Amino acid sequence: MTQTKNCLVFDLGAESGRAVLGRFDGARLALEEVYRFPNGPVRVLDSLYWDALRLFAEIKQGLAKAIGQAPDLACLGLDTWGIDLALLDQCGELLGNPYHYRDSRTDGMMEEAFRRVPREEIFAQTGIQFMQINTLYQLLAMVVQKSCALAAADKLLMMPDLFNYWLTGRQVSERTIASTSQCLDPYTGGWAKSLIEKMGIPVHIFPDIVQPGTVLGDLLPAVRDETNAHHVSVIAPGCHDTASAVAAVPVGAGSYAYLSSGTWSLMGVETLQPVITDKSREYNFTNEGGVCNTVRLLKNMSGMWVIQECRRTWASEGQAFSYDEITRLASGAQPFTAFIDTDAQEFMPPGDMPTRIRQFCVRTGQKPPEDKGTIARLVFESLACKYRWTLERLEGLVGHRLDTLHIVGGGSQNRLLNQFTADAIGRPVVTGPVEATAAGNALMQLLALGAIGSLEEGREVIRRSFGTETFSPRETSRWDEAYTRYRNLFAAG
Repeated sequence: MTQTKNCLVFDLGAESGRAVLGRFDGARLALEEVYRFPNGPVRVLDSLYWDALRLFAEIKQGLAKAIGQAPDLACLGLDTWGIDLALLDQCGELLGNPYHYRDSRTDGMMEEAFRRVPREEIFAQTGIQFMQINTLYQLLAMVVQKSCALAAADKLLMMPDLFNYWLTGRQVSERTIASTSQCLDPYTGGWAKSLIEKMGIPVHIFPDIVQPGTVLGDLLPAVRDETNAHHVSVIAPGCHDTASAVAAVPVGAGSYAYLSSGTWSLMGVETLQPVITDKSREYNFTNEGGVCNTVRLLKNMSGMWVIQECRRTWASEGQAFSYDEITRLASGAQPFTAFIDTDAQEFMPPGDMPTRIRQFCVRTGQKPPEDKGTIARLVFESLACKYRWTLERLEGLVGHRLDTLHIVGGGSQNRLLNQFTADAIGRPVVTGPVEATAAGNALMQLLALGAIGSLEEGREVIRRSFGTETFSPRETSRWDEAYTRYRNLFAAG
């Protein structure tokens, strides 16, 4: 009889973090959430930060709870959102709270970067999508502002790397999270030192890079004593949450695209080599590191963020809706009243999103929505149109039709948006698993332990362990007309 392997997943997102216990019996993987905690930005004066110390305390609390349920826990792996960073001094001490990627200090930094290094050269060296929130522009902001923390820094660690350091004492960066920085060379797998130097960023602060599936080591004695986790090793999975989610896309043969759906929407394909061309730069696609020597050719788009902020605004006004209630309101609203570009700059910061949506509609010559259901519906319809635009460009980059779209992650629970997406793209949408990030994280831990032999074998485990649902396109002609309106409004850049 195969002995059950128990592993622990820490999945930290922009809204919350979770500790999820994974149990693998040799054939199927079962996931059980054992601890959940809130996450979000903390504003101090005019800046937004992450509360890193509290998050680490929550991680230790989750580990202690998991040990209580699985005393024979073998290992843990941690993933987070991308882009954000922490700086350490020569003694390994944290130099201030890490900034939140929505902080305004990167305003204008892309333009400053292009004054130092041409846009074409930055893309040629990194293959990464241009977004002002990228690590490269966060660091450039520190250079321009003559940051004392940057001047004192001895080491840069991305957010999951920071927590792994506090767990094990190792100061390294895992490849998939490092790739989100726009500071990594996708061909060599090392840091893009020439680019970093031209930006005026100190090269010496960038740590060694390790591959996903690397065993980082045992827990530090202080962590062991505090959590009673005495025989647990720490493994770097795909430390970028999307890398872990893509690892768990339950595919076999066939031509497909994936969509990891949550606060962000990330649509792409797996490739063996980066696709760095004039077209991929024009379309602003990205080449991020994947697990098992793959590349994630994808487009980062704003996902459920606008809906999340609408919900937060309505709650502050005394009307607290669940996501299911918001979806029901949208389902009953009039279709195709207006569209927004969910990636427009005004939707990036936190704030009163319903008002911004109405103002955006007025500015673009459209009728502003008058009720909450119409607001929610136009957001969902706009997302579905953006997905179609992205899929069309993705097919142009890979040179063939993508027959199916696999949606994973928390956003895959929105059946209305799933159907809208199938209708908009005119091909089947397969959803699930919802817990793709946790499943992919666990899969890479099991691969490191030798409990599974390959990524393909792991995906077979995912197919056996979690159900999927297929949405077939229905109202394609109406959506063709709507998409033409959408495309004419924004050219979907």
